[in-house]
Amino acid sequence: MECQTDLNKKNCNCTYEPCNRKGNCCQCISYHWSSRELPACLFPDDVERTYDRSLRKFIQVYSSEV
Repeated sequence: MECQTDLNKKNCNCTYEPCNRKGNCCQCISYHWSSRELPACLFPDDVERTYDRSLRKFIQVYSSEV
């Protein structure tokens, strides 16, 4: 399967501009997971802008919704 980079970029909410992985979800996930983080697309926009991509933040954000 070929990566749909242009289509993925339309849905990417990452605000880190120098990122060269935008639209390449496989690389993005691999990069963030190597630091035990999650990619921007898994966070609401207001949380994504804090650049706290930790598992702890993810659980904090979504555990309040359950």
